[in-house]
Amino acid sequence: MDLIMSLTINGLATGMLIFLLAAGLTLIFGLMDVLNFAHGGLFVWGAFSGVWVYTTTGSFIAGILAAIITGLILGAITEYLIIRPVYGNHVQQILITLGLMLVLGELIKVVFGPEQRSAQPPAFLEGSFMVGDIILIKYRLFIIVVGILIYSAVSFLLKRTRIGLIVRAGVMNKEMVQTLGINIRMVFMAVFMVGAAMAALSGMLMAPYSGVIYAEMGLEFAILAFIVVVIGGMGSFKGSLFAALLVGLTQAFMAYYVPVLSLAANMLLMAAVLVFRPQGLFQVKG
Repeated sequence: MDLIMSLTINGLATGMLIFLLAAGLTLIFGLMDVLNFAHGGLFVWGAFSGVWVYTTTGSFIAGILAAIITGLILGAITEYLIIRPVYGNHVQQILITLGLMLVLGELIKVVFGPEQRSAQPPAFLEGSFMVGDIILIKYRLFIIVVGILIYSAVSFLLKRTRIGLIVRAGVMNKEMVQTLGINIRMVFMAVFMVGAAMAALSGMLMAPYSGVIYAEMGLEFAILAFIVVVIGGMGSFKGSLFAALLVGLTQAFMAYYVPVLSLAANMLLMAAVLVFRPQGLFQVKG
């Protein structure tokens, strides 16, 4: 029973990290109809910039802020220079963002060096505590709480605020929103920046969780993010949370019991969803 609980908490923490990455991807696709294959590159830049600030200043909070700011800046640059010219053309979006992900990965090696970097949780999140006979690791619980808070905040923003109303209206009829004096291009840029910031935050939080970061990790986690988006439903924010937790739990249990099938299991799960429910487990934009 203790093992099951430990694997479950580990899976939920992994799922929340994947959710933060996949949720940004879901926002960008669901609200802007943009296939952004460079999302993994934003994840890596968030990890490296955040860890650099964290190790330089000794402040974990400063590292998190640095990662988010890095994501916002790279998101704005990417949307303005790369995405804006190819709105509405999925083939060009795939090709140009794939190229951008490779560029971002190589720039990591130029700026931070090709070596792996290690990261440890801050002192206040180190260690664990006992609940009965179950060991709860503080940093994993922290990640779960952060994921819940971000899901709640973004859901509230999209469904209960004027900003969310403008974004949703702009997706349905951007010409109408423009006639109301709202700069829909700036709105879309803001959405892209938020999605990029979530990817960068996910990278920063992943660093102490895995203990090491490297330039190639963006592609690995981007694959998991796309699996989540497909399973949850393209454009469904709620679906991305459910699917990310499902993928995280599957990976945690398979990695313990059948390690060689940990990634293959999620691939098979995605294949099953595509066969029996191609639209995903949740309605689009749900």
